[in-house]
Amino acid sequence: MVVRLQNTIRDYAWGSPTAIPELTGAEPDGRPQAELWMGAHESAPSVLPSGETLYDVVSAGPVDVLGPETAERFEGRFPFLAKLLAAEQPLSIQAHPSRAQAIDGYARDEAAGIPRDAGDRNYKDAWPKPEILIALGPFDALVGFRPLDATVALLDALAPAGFEELTDLLRDGKLQDAFTQIMSTDRDSIRPLVAALAEAIARYAGDAFALERESLAKLCADFPDDPGVLAALLLNRVRLERFEAVYLPAGNVHAYLHGLGFEVMANSDNVLRGGLTSKHVDVPELVSVVDFEPLTDPVLTATPLADGFSSYETGCEYYAIRRVDLSGDERTVTGEGPRIVCCVAGSVEVVADGPSDDAVRLSAGQSAFASGPEGPCSLRGSGTAFVVSAR
Repeated sequence: MVVRLQNTIRDYAWGSPTAIPELTGAEPDGRPQAELWMGAHESAPSVLPSGETLYDVVSAGPVDVLGPETAERFEGRFPFLAKLLAAEQPLSIQAHPSRAQAIDGYARDEAAGIPRDAGDRNYKDAWPKPEILIALGPFDALVGFRPLDATVALLDALAPAGFEELTDLLRDGKLQDAFTQIMSTDRDSIRPLVAALAEAIARYAGDAFALERESLAKLCADFPDDPGVLAALLLNRVRLERFEAVYLPAGNVHAYLHGLGFEVMANSDNVLRGGLTSKHVDVPELVSVVDFEPLTDPVLTATPLADGFSSYETGCEYYAIRRVDLSGDERTVTGEGPRIVCCVAGSVEVVADGPSDDAVRLSAGQSAFASGPEGPCSLRGSGTAFVVSAR
């Protein structure tokens, strides 16, 4: 089975009203279009040509749709979720749990009787959410903790008033204490610190830390009493160029700031937030899942393979992701289990290999689904597509 997917757009407030419409050639409707979901997550599943949702079809016959090995390995659950993500404003400072943490947290929320759609529920499901974001143009983000000596150098250069205790904690290697203290500070106490940081950035006359100063100045203006602004001081500030990526395993603290990207994650909606948001924040739970090991090199580039393929090597057990660049030619795409093909430029046709010869033509922003038992399929045309499969 190779079929076109009809996908849902999520209109979160931080979304861009124009980025996804510009990619797809649709007319903007004035509302934010933050994420376009491709997959079988129960909260916004893709719809098949039959009118059934991919979630319902997988639930009714996981072996038939996923293939026996994938169905067994992921307990009948579709293993991954793909998205187009368009950020006009910053997303929350956040991290995602490991599988063991998700199982434990989900059980605790269930035992407490918190409705699964409640705003103050931490764990929506019992699954982790390791994710990769591949930029489709310049993309700004905060990703993982910066090495401590670099953060101390930033604070020494800016020298904001009232930050001596934070700087001393970092000099002593106490990153967890510093992060926990920041995130636990009440908003009335945060406000003067954010104001002092904004003043320090405005008077800084040096050339260093240009990206950091750019993002911190905006965050200070937009979130004057939010602990997440100070947490942003501790994180790597990256600007991705087209097709560069960041991989975010369990425990990685991050926040997307601005841009359009293609995102793939394990099929989960578990997010633990700490700042830059009006949504539910649970600092102790967030701290309990965070990986405090600094991240020296957060940017991931694709590994070129043969015949126009490139692979993003993450080691994630829930998905594999390849980019296919076509110039009027045809390529055979192998894969294990179910696959989603998303075109992000030009025009790509997905063709089932075999007697059915099913073909789905995709333009930018459109996607197709190939079931696990389908076997190899082919891509042809002129354009670029991402192929996501189970590992």
